[in-house]
Amino acid sequence: MGGTEAARRGGLIGSISTTYHKILLNPSYKYLLLLLGAPVNLVVFLFYLVQRRKDDSTAAENRIRSAMLASGYLEALQGEIAQQQKRKHEFFNQKISEQQLQQEVERIAQARFKEELRDRTTKELLLNNKKRLTMADTFDRLIANPLFFIISLIPGLLMYILIFLYRSPYLKYIVERLAMTILVIFGVAVLVFTILYLSPFNPAANILGETATPEQIAAFNKMHGLDQGYLTQLWNNIKGIAYFDLGKSFSGNEDITNSIARKFPITLTLTVISLIIAIAIALPIGIISATRPNSFFDYTFMFVALIGLSIPNFWQGLILILNFSIKLQWLPATFNPENWLSIVMPVIVLGTGLTASVARMTRSSTLEVIHEDYMITARAKGLGKQTILMKHAVRNAIIPIITVIGLQFGGMMGGSAVTEKVFNISGIGSYIVDKQFIPDIPAIMGGVVYTAITISLVNVIIDILYAFFDPRIRSKMKQY
Repeated sequence: MGGTEAARRGGLIGSISTTYHKILLNPSYKYLLLLLGAPVNLVVFLFYLVQRRKDDSTAAENRIRSAMLASGYLEALQGEIAQQQKRKHEFFNQKISEQQLQQEVERIAQARFKEELRDRTTKELLLNNKKRLTMADTFDRLIANPLFFIISLIPGLLMYILIFLYRSPYLKYIVERLAMTILVIFGVAVLVFTILYLSPFNPAANILGETATPEQIAAFNKMHGLDQGYLTQLWNNIKGIAYFDLGKSFSGNEDITNSIARKFPITLTLTVISLIIAIAIALPIGIISATRPNSFFDYTFMFVALIGLSIPNFWQGLILILNFSIKLQWLPATFNPENWLSIVMPVIVLGTGLTASVARMTRSSTLEVIHEDYMITARAKGLGKQTILMKHAVRNAIIPIITVIGLQFGGMMGGSAVTEKVFNISGIGSYIVDKQFIPDIPAIMGGVVYTAITISLVNVIIDILYAFFDPRIRSKMKQY
């Protein structure tokens, strides 16, 4: 019973059978399926070995093999190969014994004989409208029995979960992105720890001072686990990140998890507000510039955007402080959570580069789409200018814009330290910088990895938005 017949049965069992067939044809998931459902697949494999002896393909293969051997096909093949191998060795002036030549001939002849046998068997099965029995077919026959499904549910639970996820293209797409995110985060954790581990800085000497004795340094290293091996320290740090228990910092004896929990929301809030305002400003500017190319508005907006891309964050922050805090005294120079005005300048500084990048990308992407053939067709159909612009132009131009926004968000999160230092913001960026010169390994690991997790999750959202806006991606997801 094949995948087509399983699908014809319909219902849950038919869906499981059909998906099982599809997964076995996908090299990326095949071995994962066999591993997660190892107990069930072992039973299926044993039944497959038993049923294969009675299968039409096995009987046909045995009959064709006997006919080929009786006709002297193997002996003729061996003689032909022997002549070819002799000529090859003579051409390359290679000396080979008769025994070695015979072994070569037998090995090559057996491989070609099996290949020819397989081809002839396949042709005969096709002529008789039959097929080879596969492990997936055996699974079909077994899963059709409700008792087998009930018994296999517990040992094969992980396999059935994988089958359920694989059934939905969108759910599979999301899970794949999350799995890739976990690998990326793990890679970031290993890379950051390795760099800190190989750093020439000595945390004990930096904290205890030059007058510290070797005994004091040894006691410090033992207390914080720095006397352990590379793999042990790496495992302890990764485990601490996973369980949100990073222990105490090397300096100040502060709880690292609580410190990050206080500082991380500040940076995240600052980044998200900057992102929202930048998008709200950049998208209309980019669209207007694209609809009026080479106009006064276009040149003005793009010139301002170019300036925004060219201004360093720290210089822009200092200029804003000098003018709006010291000279005009409109805004506070340092950040204060209780005063919402104190966030205005940091948001401007952090969002300037993003606004400029998104505006330029929106203009170029929309301008490219406007001249496509389907836009001309939409105008010929008599659709309104606003409808054409919003429904066809912007929707098709949004993919590269989303890409830029996702990349810039990561840059804003990772590069917020400069802005935080300028405005004296106690965020995660300045926290990591302060801990870097010790180096306080658990604190840096926690700050960097939790930031990487946030950036990775945003990138997952960006990937999901790709599928939402681009029908070509949705089509590929369903075919995959």
